[in-house]
Amino acid sequence: MRHGKQLERRTFNQDRFEILIKRQKNGIATFNELTELDEIVNRDPEIREIVLEEMQDADTPNPPNDDQIQMVEKPVRKSFIEKIKAFINRLFTVESDDLNPAIAA
Repeated sequence: MRHGKQLERRTFNQDRFEILIKRQKNGIATFNELTELDEIVNRDPEIREIVLEEMQDADTPNPPNDDQIQMVEKPVRKSFIEKIKAFINRLFTVESDDLNPAIAA
């Protein structure tokens, strides 16, 4: 005796639906096959329920995990005195790229 998978009872429509969905996902389905797929979905209520549930799951976004959430740091506002100090430092600090080599020596 074989102890493999349990046999599954399937209708022709269910089997054909699965074949057509695979062809559609691979991008090789013809127009006639897509039309047949549409007819199967519209004709069979069980398959229609499956498709509607999958569409509902695809439309509902998953909430982001803690790993996906990045904390946005708010810029710290500088006091008036700190702004003045930063301005004076910028005035008297010279960038080395802007210096003329003859003057820097």
